[in-house]
Amino acid sequence: MSGAKARNADAPTLRELSTEEVQARIESNEREIFNLRFRSATMELENPMQLRHLRRDIARMKTVLRERELAAEDVQ
Repeated sequence: MSGAKARNADAPTLRELSTEEVQARIESNEREIFNLRFRSATMELENPMQLRHLRRDIARMKTVLRERELAAEDVQ
């Protein structure tokens, strides 16, 4: 799916999004990973690197969310 590549985002771009948008993207990517893993078990994927890119995007997004949590703790 070429849609995964279009959603690749770097950390500065993710920091501009709201927390809800980042969480929605995480959920979307996790669903896509599930679907890709299911397809990889039944047939060969067109682009096996999609799994790696999606996992790394999720890690990037979770890092941004964690930065926000820590920043909120520092304020309190």
